[in-house]
Amino acid sequence: MTQTASIWLVILAALVAANLPFLNERWLLAGPVARGHAKPFWGRLLELFLLYLLVGGLALALEKRAGQIYPQGWEFYAVTGALFLTLAFPGFVYRYLGQRRRTQA
Repeated sequence: MTQTASIWLVILAALVAANLPFLNERWLLAGPVARGHAKPFWGRLLELFLLYLLVGGLALALEKRAGQIYPQGWEFYAVTGALFLTLAFPGFVYRYLGQRRRTQA
């Protein structure tokens, strides 16, 4: 796999993974469906963080396959975390802002 293909794979994986917590009611896409209640917001944030780590692991594996891994400081993780949250915005809008609330009778 070329370096360009690896970069696009990580970006696509990050886009999909960032939106998954907001688009389904399953825990980590494989757990049981939350019956009767929607997943709480803190659960979605925890799932978002775990998926961020998973995508980071994929990126690290692709970087190791391409050559030597460059050590990163806290700035790298702050920027990639902010980018991951930005990529999660469409899912957040769909879940919390885009759907009309049902009126209670």
